[in-house]
Amino acid sequence: MTRFAIDSAVALLLIRDGRRVPDHHELVAPSLLRSEVLSRLYREVRMALLDDAAARRQLDGLAGLKIHLLTDRVSRSTAWKIATELDWDEIGPAEYLAVATLQADALVTEDDRLVGQRLVPIAAYDDLFA
Repeated sequence: MTRFAIDSAVALLLIRDGRRVPDHHELVAPSLLRSEVLSRLYREVRMALLDDAAARRQLDGLAGLKIHLLTDRVSRSTAWKIATELDWDEIGPAEYLAVATLQADALVTEDDRLVGQRLVPIAAYDDLFA
């Protein structure tokens, strides 16, 4: 079994693609992922890029993804440490790195800040389906 940490953009891509991650893989993410997906969908509706009904369906699709969301003290502390070490102004991206560091074999993301770090291995989106 491979454990992949995913970010909110990857979660939304999974929902929109309708692809199912095989059972021999496990997905993990910080609980922040839910709020980020919600915010992104809301923004897309406000910008008239997506209609309300479609956004709500995609939000429901998030509930259908098998993702273990972490909210523990250790992952928060690790995120704080990572953000400090990388001198980032915000903690959010570091939360994904913390979860990947503590709970995953690799992180699936296309976020340039996360791809450019050297703390955790980065996997491609298609690796989720291998």
